[in-house]
Amino acid sequence: MSPHAPAPYSGGYPDASGGHDPYAEQGVYAGQGTYAGGQGAYADPGTHGAPGQYADPARYPGRQDSYAPEPAAPEPVDPQPTADEPADEEPEGPKGGRLATAVVFLVPTALAFALILHGIGDRQLWRDEHATWWAATLSFHDLSLLIRSIDVVFTPYYVLMHLWIAIAGDSPTAMRVPGAVAMAASAGLLALLGRRLFTTQAGLLAGLAFAVVPATTRYGQEIRPYAFAVAAVLLSTLLLARALDKPSFKVWVAYTLSVPLIGWSHLASMAVLGAHLVMILIARRAGDKIVGWAYAAACTLGMCFVIPMAVSGSGQSGQIAWNNPVLKDLIDFPKNLFGSWAVAVPVMALGALGLFFAGRRALPLAVWIVLPPLATYVTAEQLHLFLPRYLLFTAPAWVLLAAVAVVRIAGPVAGAKAGTGAAARRGLGWVLVAAAVAGIAFQALPGIRETRQNALGEPDFRGAGQLIEAGQKKGDGIVFSGVMSERRAMDYELRNDAGRPRDSLMYRTPQELGSFGALECPDSARCLAKADRLWLVSTTLDGQPFSGMPKTTATAIQKSFKVVKTKKLKYLQLVLLERTRAATDDPSEDKDDAAKRKVHT
Repeated sequence: MSPHAPAPYSGGYPDASGGHDPYAEQGVYAGQGTYAGGQGAYADPGTHGAPGQYADPARYPGRQDSYAPEPAAPEPVDPQPTADEPADEEPEGPKGGRLATAVVFLVPTALAFALILHGIGDRQLWRDEHATWWAATLSFHDLSLLIRSIDVVFTPYYVLMHLWIAIAGDSPTAMRVPGAVAMAASAGLLALLGRRLFTTQAGLLAGLAFAVVPATTRYGQEIRPYAFAVAAVLLSTLLLARALDKPSFKVWVAYTLSVPLIGWSHLASMAVLGAHLVMILIARRAGDKIVGWAYAAACTLGMCFVIPMAVSGSGQSGQIAWNNPVLKDLIDFPKNLFGSWAVAVPVMALGALGLFFAGRRALPLAVWIVLPPLATYVTAEQLHLFLPRYLLFTAPAWVLLAAVAVVRIAGPVAGAKAGTGAAARRGLGWVLVAAAVAGIAFQALPGIRETRQNALGEPDFRGAGQLIEAGQKKGDGIVFSGVMSERRAMDYELRNDAGRPRDSLMYRTPQELGSFGALECPDSARCLAKADRLWLVSTTLDGQPFSGMPKTTATAIQKSFKVVKTKKLKYLQLVLLERTRAATDDPSEDKDDAAKRKVHT
């Protein structure tokens, strides 16, 4: 019986206990009839008939016959779903309580964390990671000068890393832990999102599959904010789904606070709000008139914390002006997004199939995976944001749709019947989950091994630092040639060496310039006068160690120094130069006994 249908009357006044007559022991009022047999009528007030009976109709003039009413059958009432009952098209809500929720979150998180932690400190830092280290180790005053000219959009991340480094140190392992935690938590959040939107099996499969994707390990070990962007997008989407299922003030406040987290982690991630808007429009179409206002308020308040940073960052877009993608970048996008073709092809194929089984969730997920790459590619000439690592937050949506396609084999994953069925079908679902995770893991293993290697094309600065520390002498200087941010990289590799060679050509420091780069000395010969030996770190592509520096600087070095030894490393040449005797005897230059020392071999 519908909860909105009237209860059958059984005498007296209905109450909370279900129809008890409070006047059962008090008789009836004189002159009034009572209900008899479930439908009695009032006695004629002009008669003195027995209570509970109709007066004789023959006593009324003009009546031709007696009136005997038929029992009235109640009209059928269509049952309406209550607020606590799912509608026909709604997925079954998560069951199992807090313990089940914890298990669904922790299992994928633990797997992802284990894969990310393995060898987390082995891979060398590359240019962008060196930039994070440099900015995060500046004082807040120097950092404020830096963000006025560059990377203002990464300010929240740099502040977070500044605090973390102050506690944990700046070793590769220590600096990669925050990103590892964020990416591992992303796998758990994806599992919870899949559980809420579809079924527990779909959510758990999505979380476990995302944990073994090569890109998860790659960017979980990255000292950049991309892992935080993925976590923020998943957390915000999960909160919105929760607010639409069971709205409350607390959940909407939490969603409001999650919007700035998306923008603070990476501005490109704000494109996911397009998918959120679609979710809101679907809810409004289903009859929820309040959700539009709640979403508008949440986004307006949340964006107030992002827009000032975005406006400031728009004037610094020149730092990524090099990123002008071509058709090949678009073709290689799936491989770079997931870490390998072996994973990208099956995940995206299954994901496309999963759209047909996702029900009303299909459109928001389609917008999530299509809108960000399409928008950033079309606007690449203006915004320069089309990069797979910038769009990493779209990968979880692909994985979730792929999980939907796999689990659908065992039964519906959307609608009122989602997650229901015989025990055999549910068992088949868990078998599919295990098989799919094993299959993706097998495909991902080569890609995971590759992610633990040094970034493609990055020089072996760690090897150069070790050679310098082993062979340096008092009075040595160091100079740089190339376009791979050699100075910043060697600053990191030699950060703990108190006797490190002096940067002979640095005229103004990056802190003074509010930049990542230094200003080199305009009079090279004068700045090099006190150096007895020079270590030249060169990353030139043509193999000529001096071709990557200004011609006047190269001439001054070659005139006063001779090459003693050259060590070729991966994408790097380390050249040791010693001052020539003619340059040492020049009275215009200072003499130093260190120039006569034997070269360490």
